[in-house]
Amino acid sequence: MVGVVRGVFALSRALGPERSGAVGAALARTIGPLLSAHKTALRNIRAAYPGKPEADVRAMARAAWDNLGRTGGEYPHLGALFDYDPDRTEPGRVEVDGIEHFLSLRDDGKPGIIFSAHLANWELPAICAARFGLDATAVFRPPNDPAVARVLHEIRSETMGTLEAARQGAAFAMQGALEKGGHLGMLIDQHFTRGVLVDFMGRPALVNPILGKFARRFDCPVHGVRVIRLPNYRFRLQLTPALDLPRDAEGQIDVQGAMQAMTSVVEGWVREYPEQWLWMHRRWRTPATVQGKVSSS
Repeated sequence: MVGVVRGVFALSRALGPERSGAVGAALARTIGPLLSAHKTALRNIRAAYPGKPEADVRAMARAAWDNLGRTGGEYPHLGALFDYDPDRTEPGRVEVDGIEHFLSLRDDGKPGIIFSAHLANWELPAICAARFGLDATAVFRPPNDPAVARVLHEIRSETMGTLEAARQGAAFAMQGALEKGGHLGMLIDQHFTRGVLVDFMGRPALVNPILGKFARRFDCPVHGVRVIRLPNYRFRLQLTPALDLPRDAEGQIDVQGAMQAMTSVVEGWVREYPEQWLWMHRRWRTPATVQGKVSSS
């Protein structure tokens, strides 16, 4: 099976990033609406945008499949895809808004936290960090298929810094990175069963609290980074300034409040470019008892 996956990726490399992305997008637009995940996407969009015409809901879901397929087609080209050079006179494939924050994180001698979301091609920030010498550990969730997971790990290892799979015991490695003055990068827009409750797109959702816990323990800068897919096969990376996170009466960062602040930033990103987000994920899975508490509070 690994050989089959490598063969598909080799074909994608031969096509080049633009054609490979276009093929992936066409396949996803065709196959995606036939899958059960499409129903999830439609439900999520309707709930996030009540009153939106059904034709617009379906168009947004198809556009989200397009982005997902395009991202998949771009995976074999991740190394070449990121071509940002601040000294270049002509624009390249990637532009970076907030490179000064990357450099400040790299040079301040302190640990730092960077959160992100499944927007556009969400792999690019980790490549940016590696290219500009930011000591960062990217936390990722491996695909369920072992063959796909193995090939993706090979590609990520060639282009990114330290990688840490989201698994039991990963928290110790993440803590160790911060203790050494390094940085953590993590996607926070997926359901986490043992998470803390936040409001996301007007609905209760559970989010992994680990970045809030680390922010409280290390009292370090927390930034958000997103990717925007632009016309003509281009991208923009945007790194926010450090967030001013809420604190408790003792002056320590409040974990739930921190996760809500990060989630609110993600919501703003999704609202701005909804067609570039992963609507197919079952993001809102809070128990009925929890939902009742939220609605009554």
